[in-house]
Amino acid sequence: MSTDLTASPQAATELRRYAEALLAHLAANGTAPPAAPGFRDIPGYWLPPAVEALVTILSGEDPLEPLSRAATRDQQKTALFLCLALAVAGHGSRIHASWLGTAFGDLSLVRPVAHGQRSLWLAAARGAYGPAGKIFVLRKLDALAVQEHADPKEWVQALAPGEPSVVVPASLVDFPEMAEIPELARPAQAAARLARLRARCAEITSARQAEHDSSTPLTNSAGSLVTTWAEDEPLAVLRSLIGLSGPEGPMASLNSHLLDDLRPGADPHLAAIALHVAAPILRRVAEELEETTRTAPPTSVTVPLLGHTIALRPEGPDAQSLADAERTIVADAVPPRRGPWTAYTLLVVGLCCFTAALLSAALWAVPGVLVFGLAGWLLWRRHQAVESDARYVAAQLAELKELADGAVWALHDYAREADGRAKKAADDAAELTRLIRRGPRAAK
Repeated sequence: MSTDLTASPQAATELRRYAEALLAHLAANGTAPPAAPGFRDIPGYWLPPAVEALVTILSGEDPLEPLSRAATRDQQKTALFLCLALAVAGHGSRIHASWLGTAFGDLSLVRPVAHGQRSLWLAAARGAYGPAGKIFVLRKLDALAVQEHADPKEWVQALAPGEPSVVVPASLVDFPEMAEIPELARPAQAAARLARLRARCAEITSARQAEHDSSTPLTNSAGSLVTTWAEDEPLAVLRSLIGLSGPEGPMASLNSHLLDDLRPGADPHLAAIALHVAAPILRRVAEELEETTRTAPPTSVTVPLLGHTIALRPEGPDAQSLADAERTIVADAVPPRRGPWTAYTLLVVGLCCFTAALLSAALWAVPGVLVFGLAGWLLWRRHQAVESDARYVAAQLAELKELADGAVWALHDYAREADGRAKKAADDAAELTRLIRRGPRAAK
């Protein structure tokens, strides 16, 4: 507030009281309080004549005299106050075209967007000043050539966040690990990203969004309360201008505002304007993504199967890589074993026992039989273990061969799928370009 108010504290109190009542009436029903202004002019302070000019405009009379006094004292604040107050009241069409330029000032890529600028931006986007107000904001943004200083990845991420790290096409559902191979992943990822961008652009530009938002318009023709707006920045700025609010919150950069407006869930009117700014970026991105989807599938790839690296070619899995995998399976599955020396020793002992039984006492035949039985059991156990190892190796090799053959067929399916994916991407890119050409008027 100006230091001029300290000389007239009673006048300042009366001014604030009436200005607060004025804002409440404007937000509620778009009219001024029924009682005449009960405050005096404060020399050198812009608000008293600005309030008088606003009341005069709402009554349908000529505001030239109080407007001239207010503009002489502070032209920018007077213009901002009138533009926002008339927008809140639902009478944005009554502003003079020059007031918007005075109130808005200049945008900058390196300087934060002022709260007053953002509130005018919101009001214009929501149609408070008609098509001319929206075009005014668009021209302000176009003049900065934001796209020349933007990081395309950042804008794509804002428009369609939460992109999956891996896109598994239908042909590779049974072999998802193949979808992580860069040569196969890039075209599928590009096609999926392009489809998501098209869907998000269609969502922003859809006329249904205007119907979705019709219950909470900025204009007050339906008498809706200002508290129902998606953002209350216009009213907050008005309260700050008349000295009813505390310190302003932090201001964001132009780039931050535009990225926030593009994110899902943002006000569709603001999103439509941000999409207009992002249009050149999105066209370039769409062209690059479409070009990526046309990448020819590789003739051979190397994939991990059962922990082994197998080279796949159109005619089948590579024989050398299968042979290497077989040697590895055998080496891992068949543990090194000592010879059956224990069983052989027992056989020798058994023979000795039988020899003793023949040459001396027949009782030696009993331990001979027992020793022979134990030797036979040890040899049988060893034979079973060898057969078990052989069966395991055979099963592993059969499974590996089956998987390798299936992966080759999946690679063929992926190649057949590539043409359809490229055609779909071309359609998505063309539709995306058509959508962003429609501009913000599609969502008004």
